[in-house]
Amino acid sequence: MDSPVVPQRIEALREAMKAAGVDACVVLSSDPHMSEYLPDYWQARAWLCGFEGSAGTLVVTAGFAGLWTDSRYWEQADHDLAGTGVQTMRAGSDGVPGVVEWLAENIASGGRVAVDGRTLNVNTFRTWQTALAERDVRLDCTLDLPGMVWADRPRLPASPVYEHRPPFACRSRSENLAAVREAMDRHRADWLLMSTLDDIAWLLNLRGGDVSYNPVFLAHALIGKEDVRLFIAPGKIDAQLCGVLGQDGVSLAPYDSVRDALASLPKDQRLMYDPARVAVAMLDAAAQTQKAEQVNPSHLLKSRKNENELEHVRRAMEQDGAALCEFFAWFEGALGRERITELTIDDKITEARARREHFVTPSFSTIAAFNANGAMPHYHATQQSHALIEGDGLLLIDSGGQYLGGTTDITRVVAVGMPNNEQKHDYTIVLKGMVALSQAVFPRGVPAPMLDPIARLPIWQAGADFGHGTGHGVGYFLNVHEGPQSISYRTTINPNMGMEAGMITSNEPGLYRPGKWGIRIENLVVNCRHSVTQFGEFLCFETLTLCPIDTRCVLPELLTQQERAWLNDYHAHVRERLLPLVDGPARQWLLMRTETL
Repeated sequence: MDSPVVPQRIEALREAMKAAGVDACVVLSSDPHMSEYLPDYWQARAWLCGFEGSAGTLVVTAGFAGLWTDSRYWEQADHDLAGTGVQTMRAGSDGVPGVVEWLAENIASGGRVAVDGRTLNVNTFRTWQTALAERDVRLDCTLDLPGMVWADRPRLPASPVYEHRPPFACRSRSENLAAVREAMDRHRADWLLMSTLDDIAWLLNLRGGDVSYNPVFLAHALIGKEDVRLFIAPGKIDAQLCGVLGQDGVSLAPYDSVRDALASLPKDQRLMYDPARVAVAMLDAAAQTQKAEQVNPSHLLKSRKNENELEHVRRAMEQDGAALCEFFAWFEGALGRERITELTIDDKITEARARREHFVTPSFSTIAAFNANGAMPHYHATQQSHALIEGDGLLLIDSGGQYLGGTTDITRVVAVGMPNNEQKHDYTIVLKGMVALSQAVFPRGVPAPMLDPIARLPIWQAGADFGHGTGHGVGYFLNVHEGPQSISYRTTINPNMGMEAGMITSNEPGLYRPGKWGIRIENLVVNCRHSVTQFGEFLCFETLTLCPIDTRCVLPELLTQQERAWLNDYHAHVRERLLPLVDGPARQWLLMRTETL
């Protein structure tokens, strides 16, 4: 964004704040569905300050504008915000208060803080309200101040909704509804309010295209004991699919009528909702009903893939791996002969995936980052700013695909020219961490964050660390980031984070040297039953991702015999699974890159 535009927009927001009697405005990276990836309509934070990262909170007062973001985005924020007057607030750094702590310290007693209640979940609202009330500061969730100054705000998306059908849909809609209603019965709930888009898509075996890279659609759902009301914009579901849904008791209502429906619920009935996944503005409409606060049952159910789903995921991984063989064969053949930039990588890798069976879209925006750009974990090349791939160093590529039978997410770092020994050292200790977690055995139900040190230990022993989590859950032809599991020691542990069979999680330790290079090696793994002993049931990981790891970047003397054996066994497995799917240069590349170390 042209930096002079940002001060104009911030000043327009300040004028709206002044007119409304507001001392501070908080703009979240969120929407009424608590989404991570947002439709353009809800990109107010990016529109106001120019920061394009997926995670960040903007705070504006009469004399201050700051963007809180985590370590994945610090360098990007410094770049995007340069010259705008908006300060990068490095969330998590020593001496940097959190958003609500900063507000409590800097807003005078009797002041007023505004945040759009449609974008703030109930749990966060309560925490912020309590912290601000202690300083006699009021939290106002009734205003959309950015909307007042965003004259050309985009419309809400209107992509059609379609059915996710067998054989890829391995659970029927009626089975999903029955499982959710069983949980409702346990909590004596008459109704369940569901706003998170992947939960609704999973529940009803529907998919859409309202959010880039995630096959979901904008809707709310109100599930009763016999029926479901789906609140969705008219025209998104055609008459034929409407009839199919009707057979399972699903009826349609206008998207913006959900608050009226909540307000009309009988006072003697009990509404169940997830306070982490429902906006406070939504809950205000149901003030008259009894409440039951519980995690969405679907949040847990969809995380545990059944064996039929896992078989489809394995087939999707084969297709994805074959596409990557084609891509890397082209890349290594073209390097030094064709002009290749980070943008070229994105184009070519998507083209390779698009040729594979049942591919739908990428699962996120490809990260192709050469040398110093790789030190920004969520770097994004643009037409205005990108690197040419030439000389010596390391190229980090983080990419993924949405297939009808699964969602993929993989990171590989490959040699360009001759990496130096320091780069190889960093690469090898990251590999050691990834291998260590791949080989883990752990009790069923252990909280996922507790596994994080297994991957970090070799990196910590080298006096290094990385700022992001080691693993996130992955959906089944749904969001590439999915809970409840998160392998990160920085995550607050809750009772729903226990590891269960069927959960798919990323395994992606890293190491980043600002201004030099970044390394991250990522496979997806699934929890499998390992053994049952007198001490209980134990799980282990099956590695799902199928793509060679570049041994040109490895210092073999740093690997133990066990680590080397794991790497050789993995490459033998990759070769066996992918050889039938590739030919020509891709086949030759696969054979070369899976040779025994």
